[in-house]
Amino acid sequence: MATAERDSIPVTERLRLTEVFHSLQGEADSVGIPTVFVRLTGCPLRCQYCDTAYAFEGGHWHSIRSIVERVVSFSTRYVCVTGGEPLAQPNCLSLLTRLCDAGLRVSLETSGAIDSTEVDPRVVRVLDVKTPGSGESARNLLTNYASVRATDCVKFVVCDRADYEWAREFSSEHGLYERTQVLLSPSFTQLEPKVLAGWILEDRLNVRFQVQLHKVLWGNEAGR
Repeated sequence: MATAERDSIPVTERLRLTEVFHSLQGEADSVGIPTVFVRLTGCPLRCQYCDTAYAFEGGHWHSIRSIVERVVSFSTRYVCVTGGEPLAQPNCLSLLTRLCDAGLRVSLETSGAIDSTEVDPRVVRVLDVKTPGSGESARNLLTNYASVRATDCVKFVVCDRADYEWAREFSSEHGLYERTQVLLSPSFTQLEPKVLAGWILEDRLNVRFQVQLHKVLWGNEAGR
């Protein structure tokens, strides 16, 4: 990325952005609702099932103000800040607050590997707990789950039976069932949705089963 492009924006006001697009929310508590997605660039994790590796590098520098203006131009109430790992850029915190100040309903999709306790409390945090099948479970930052709220969501992408049992025990150990929404999703192409649904029903888990709506509609198409 050109140094001149970056340096033309004050350091406290700039973010590296991969894309902004309008689509249907595919996951969490607002699934199916038209949403503007702000995909920030960069991620320190390398989950084996990642479908947004194109956001690891590249992107362009933008000011927080220009990003907010772009989001508002879609005339849609819902906005989701995602990545990559959006919190890998410290100025993401300011972006989230400014989007809330603009009167938008804001959600944040984060790996849970970076501290999210300073995120504006108006933001719905969707914490993606990394299961062993992801290859990145050692990166889970457990302090994030001590601060989880009823308005947040905790998501597990389940690759196999071992992941399912791990997610079930993790949720119990950290008191997630009682404090927030727990979401279980099958890893696309790795686990049949009906198999995961059967395990949940058999164990009578207090969770929300989800398939990724955007994958059903568009497969792995980038930007959707």
